[in-house]
Amino acid sequence: MKRTYGTGHTVPNVSINRRSLPSVYRVYLIVFVMLFLAPVVVALAGHRLGPSEATSWWAARNDSAGLAPDPAVIEEAVVQVYAARAWGWRGALGVHTWIAVKSAEAETYTRYEVIGWGVQRGNPAVRIDSGVPDAYWYGNPPQLLAELRGADAAGVIAEIDAAARGYPHTDSYRVWPGPNSNTFVAHVAREVPALRLDLPPTAVGKDYLSGGRLFGTAPSGTGYQLSVLGLAGVMVAIEEGVEISLLGLTVGLDLNPLAVKLPGLGRLGFD
Repeated sequence: MKRTYGTGHTVPNVSINRRSLPSVYRVYLIVFVMLFLAPVVVALAGHRLGPSEATSWWAARNDSAGLAPDPAVIEEAVVQVYAARAWGWRGALGVHTWIAVKSAEAETYTRYEVIGWGVQRGNPAVRIDSGVPDAYWYGNPPQLLAELRGADAAGVIAEIDAAARGYPHTDSYRVWPGPNSNTFVAHVAREVPALRLDLPPTAVGKDYLSGGRLFGTAPSGTGYQLSVLGLAGVMVAIEEGVEISLLGLTVGLDLNPLAVKLPGLGRLGFD
């Protein structure tokens, strides 16, 4: 049907299906809820109903979990990367990560990590100290993410030390969206691709690229990522698979080995 106006010209009557647009938005909303919000709700509920933490952080467990080789027994060089759930309610959604190294025949390990406490008072965010490499993180057990031994480990210890000391955010710390402890470990991993580190989706802050860059390599060094200040982005890599991040939350599919990555819940699939 055409409409005629006073000029005598006719124009086609263009009809718009108003029902189609809302249905598309509903699909987007359902996908967002299922992939981002629902896992967060489940993670928060599981944390709430799970084993209670120590009433005070200073009373929480922080001894060895028995994952690191005993330097009194193992003389070879060792490099390990760990993650453990954060203290308090933040542990429902995120982890704290750190790196532990031991040179050949060394009697102790050196821990490399970023800690936010005291940064506002002028303390450096990067802490490099000898200590328990696989300690419980305020009551939460550590998980071994990556490990090198022998010559492979000895060849990257100096690179790890240089990357840690060259971390560009040594005077700043922000839990969300970064820079934080996971930003630091991801930075070191990018500088030392031999680690081939695949950080879990619960490592909030890993996608915060230094210097406000929009484009960079994946932490594993096996692909690339686009990130807007750690708030939104996408990553495609051999180790990490495909990841989409939004507001610090990560959803992804890993094919090596097969697993689904969800916010709060972490990596679900083959180990």
